Amino acid sequence: MHDDLAHLPGLLSGYAADLLATLDDRPAAVPPAPTEPRPLPAPAGLDGALADFAGRWEPGFAGSAGPRYLGFVTGGATPASLAGDWLTAVLDQNPATRIDSSAPALEREAVGWLAELFGLPSHTGMFVSGATMSNMVGLAVAREWLGETLGVSVAEDGAAALGDVPVLSASPHSSTYKALSMLGLGRNAVRTTPTLPGREAADVDALDAALTALGGRPAIVVANAGTVNTVDFDDLRAIAALRTRHRFWLHVDAAFGGFAALSPAHAHLVAGLDEADSVCVDLHKWLNVPYDSAVQFTRRRDLQIRVFQSAAAYLGDPGEDPVHLTPESSRRLRALPTWFTLRAYGRDGHRAIVERNIAQAHRLGALLDAAPGWRLLAPVRLNVVCFTPETRDPSEILDAVAASGETFLTPTVLWGTPGIRAAFSNWRTTDTDVDRVFQALQKS
Repeated sequence: MHDDLAHLPGLLSGYAADLLATLDDRPAAVPPAPTEPRPLPAPAGLDGALADFAGRWEPGFAGSAGPRYLGFVTGGATPASLAGDWLTAVLDQNPATRIDSSAPALEREAVGWLAELFGLPSHTGMFVSGATMSNMVGLAVAREWLGETLGVSVAEDGAAALGDVPVLSASPHSSTYKALSMLGLGRNAVRTTPTLPGREAADVDALDAALTALGGRPAIVVANAGTVNTVDFDDLRAIAALRTRHRFWLHVDAAFGGFAALSPAHAHLVAGLDEADSVCVDLHKWLNVPYDSAVQFTRRRDLQIRVFQSAAAYLGDPGEDPVHLTPESSRRLRALPTWFTLRAYGRDGHRAIVERNIAQAHRLGALLDAAPGWRLLAPVRLNVVCFTPETRDPSEILDAVAASGETFLTPTVLWGTPGIRAAFSNWRTTDTDVDRVFQALQKS
């Protein structure tokens, strides 16, 4: 191992540099091929392991960090965030407590910068692994708030102490259901409320009526700042105003739509986000940091501590140390790639990524709208194009473009119609890439 350490920098940096240099030309998707697992072989050293990976596994890895991977709202990794990620592994800090390093202080600074970007001056935040975990943490704090409102402690007595928990949402994301399942509230706690005609946004009057029907029972409302298919936004201010008449915790899923706050032309879409009790934002989407990075914000840090507090003297102060604020006790320093990319490019640099991707989505939408054989299923509001072929099965087209390696898009169903989603969120994507995606669709 000591010999490997001596030549690690040159060996790994050279190999990684080659991958980066060819990323734009890497197939956006690689159709899966059967690969049988093998027993653990004899030791080969770093050279041998790297050669084995390069020959056996790396060719099957998709260019998901590249410019024409348009599935799952996946960002790439800015150069600065990639540097931060490498240093995260090299330094290998566990930012659990403040007693042995400054890592928690850096994490706190990075969270503060994010709160500035999203206009959340009254919220505290923590890094978690992704949008699902961010939603789960926000809803866990909401669950504790319900207990406080009803005079019980869920953290001490369990979710059963709450009885029936109404969770109201117009277009809940799948991660909301998953989070509720993990929290013991159950997927069936969700009561979907009507949307506006031809929209995925909540009909606020209908939501008001649904809350009235609860007869004063406290509830959780999950609002959207950017739905998956049409990037539609609930009227957050109007929903928050309902709290003058109803008791509810307002959680906002702003996984990628929250980044509209960076663009002056689109910031109105997230007006009222600061009035939410908890907010989910996924950073490995539009912030373009490597995977395994999201942030959750809340106004009630005290309740968050009550939920996640660890009972051990060596784990520091429950009021200050991060170990008492997230589901994990051991975690990597996810904040470092975010700190690096924000320090390197600032608000203006990341605003440019957001605005460029929005323009690219509109470009693809216009090309499809003008071409025979295609139909937009919804207006292009932000960075997602939702469309369908008029005479063919969308799955055939998706298979064909994935097999070509030219691009990768995902299937969807919108209002009963099978379709295709193209999500723009990568800093590398250019207008030329948009045209190549369109041509790949035309040839499919």
